[in-house]
Amino acid sequence: MSDDLENTLYLDVPAGRVVIDLLPELAPNHVARIKELARQGFYDGIAFHRVIEGFMVQTGCPQGTGIGGSGKKLKAEFSRETHARGICSMARTSDPNSADSQFFIMLDDNPGLDRQYTVWGRVVSGMEHVDAIKKGDARRNGAVTDPDRIVKLQVAADAAAA
Repeated sequence: MSDDLENTLYLDVPAGRVVIDLLPELAPNHVARIKELARQGFYDGIAFHRVIEGFMVQTGCPQGTGIGGSGKKLKAEFSRETHARGICSMARTSDPNSADSQFFIMLDDNPGLDRQYTVWGRVVSGMEHVDAIKKGDARRNGAVTDPDRIVKLQVAADAAAA
């Protein structure tokens, strides 16, 4: 776990706290935007609207539908980082430069996503809490009925100062 509290996130979910190390060396613009949104409280209370067992949990849509965002598109920052268990990456449409506020956390390795989605963080503790997030219906592309929600997402430096 990093001692760099400015580049660490605390993601509080119903089961407990997840600690994420940010990777600004891979995706500086995405990391800056995630921190900006976290500091605005944007993610607090947002649903994990798409959760697929053995694949990933997705959140960051203010409507909870998977089609919304913060209104600011980000240019892709693809890297060689693999989509292994615990990796945090941006969701997007078919346009590589369409990532906004939605992101996903890998529940398992999926090399098929490598170099196609922007990796911006890595879970360093609390992965068991990510595993506990309510799963969606596989027949409906992981859509979750009555989904779990983010309790709070904050930059660790801000939590330490509070």
